[in-house]
Amino acid sequence: MLIKATKYRYKRIFYFLFILITATLTNIVNAHTVKVSNDIGATLHIEPKDQARAGEAAPVWFALTQKGGRYVPLRDCNCHLAIYAQPHTPGEPALLEPPLKPMNVERYEGIPGAEITFPKPGVYELELTGKPSTGENWQPFELKFEVIVAQGMEKTAHTSGQSSKGLDPFKPVLIGAIIISSIGIIVFLGNHRNK
Repeated sequence: MLIKATKYRYKRIFYFLFILITATLTNIVNAHTVKVSNDIGATLHIEPKDQARAGEAAPVWFALTQKGGRYVPLRDCNCHLAIYAQPHTPGEPALLEPPLKPMNVERYEGIPGAEITFPKPGVYELELTGKPSTGENWQPFELKFEVIVAQGMEKTAHTSGQSSKGLDPFKPVLIGAIIISSIGIIVFLGNHRNK
């Protein structure tokens, strides 16, 4: 009877730690943002690691896909990108309107992309609109993506001569997961010794 109770406790703790670590690391896996309008879907990706930084040029691309999975290259889309600082009022002019250029990324060729330098940290809205530029058979679309821009790396030199490095956003998550896992193991071992 004692052996069954101990095995049950091991399983319960193992499942708890597994769920905890999985839930903690889920944000790392969900990097890309997907939106759908009419019969066009788009995946937004910002380099590096979907983390835009103020004052630093960031390559941004949109993987446009029709219903059925056929991707839409920039040559088939009369697309326009407008960027607004949040909050903004309707009718207000866009903060930035970077020109779109065809990009070859991953398995996509010629998809809409741009190089964007966000002026300061904060929340921005990227609004991508488009309609067929050729005889394509899909409806015009309007897609809005919310992007949070972090503080950029400092441009000034430090007295120590070392350059400033931005904090990798995944390190705090990883450190938190390690701390929580360690606490769980310590509690487990402490309970196991008392028996």
